[in-house]
Amino acid sequence: MNKIAAGVIKFQQEEFPKRHELFASLAHGQSPEALFIACSDSRVDPNLITQTDPGELFICRNAGNIVPPHTNYTGAMTAAIEFAVGALDVGHIIVCGHSQCGAMKGAMAPDDLVGLPHVKEWLGYARAATQTVEETGQGLSDQEKLDMLIRQNVVLQMVHLRTHPYVVSRIHAGKLQIHGWVYDIAGGGVIVFDEESGEFIPVAERYRETIARATAVK
Repeated sequence: MNKIAAGVIKFQQEEFPKRHELFASLAHGQSPEALFIACSDSRVDPNLITQTDPGELFICRNAGNIVPPHTNYTGAMTAAIEFAVGALDVGHIIVCGHSQCGAMKGAMAPDDLVGLPHVKEWLGYARAATQTVEETGQGLSDQEKLDMLIRQNVVLQMVHLRTHPYVVSRIHAGKLQIHGWVYDIAGGGVIVFDEESGEFIPVAERYRETIARATAVK
């Protein structure tokens, strides 16, 4: 806690004054560009990965970057998605998995989660992804199966997103796009799901035109 508390003091004394105007404007409201759904893993920092400032991302984090399918039950993720899309009008939703995900390791070995019943139940939302790996990943090493599961889980959660009323209506209206990412902790790379090919490709390739336009404007 000493380091954490000292960090708050450093922020107040050094960093906050540098961005005083930004925080003054944010005090009156927010208008984030994207809802960023990430794993709670402490090694994953959405703002650092995307080099975004406060106010640019509406971030939701949980074990395994899970999106439960929509039901009448009001859960935290369901409410956050509804607020981000319905109230804040975000134009993009990014589901971001990551390498060496502990949640996905748990999903691969649910019998090891006997002492963590809530975690075990939560990871049930990744079951279709684990079953896909079981049926199509025969002959792969454990690491290769984990890598496949991390990617398949991202794709599955993108499917789950499309069961949420505001999400599907905004997609059909052309006002919302869903993106699936996987972040590599060791190398810093990001791969993105390409729906046309059904494969994950480097972020620079997937967004080549968007990046080129942004660079041209600068």
